[in-house]
Amino acid sequence: MQTTDNNGKLTPPTAPRQWTIAQIEEALSRPIPKSILKSRRQGGSNLNYIPWYKVNEILNKYAPGWTWEIISIHTTADRLFLSGRLTIPAAEGNIYREGTGTELLKEWSEKKQQMQELAYGDPSSNAESMAFRRAAARFGLGLYLYDKD
Repeated sequence: MQTTDNNGKLTPPTAPRQWTIAQIEEALSRPIPKSILKSRRQGGSNLNYIPWYKVNEILNKYAPGWTWEIISIHTTADRLFLSGRLTIPAAEGNIYREGTGTELLKEWSEKKQQMQELAYGDPSSNAESMAFRRAAARFGLGLYLYDKD
């Protein structure tokens, strides 16, 4: 299947297994429009990232039939660890990549002088989002965003 039209515009697959894994990774590795990216402050610098729901949309477009599964969840006293597997059906068969995510459950409050649960988001959802985005990056999606200049 041809991946571009006569004008060089990418023509996405319409069903699973129409593209090879090389074609899928090539499409996913293209730069992401800045309008899709979000940014957050971490460690004194701004980090650009792709929200999980945009990763979902991009995979729907260029890797139809993909699946995501949580492989393991482990917790310690203050942290949750999650591993997941992203599987993409390609012409060669099912190809998968795995990713991990972690999230603090509690942290020390200087003000209260005790450990307290974090109020932002749901730790399991946050860790899953991280794992999902990392697994997608292993297929090339937004991988360049992890580069440290």
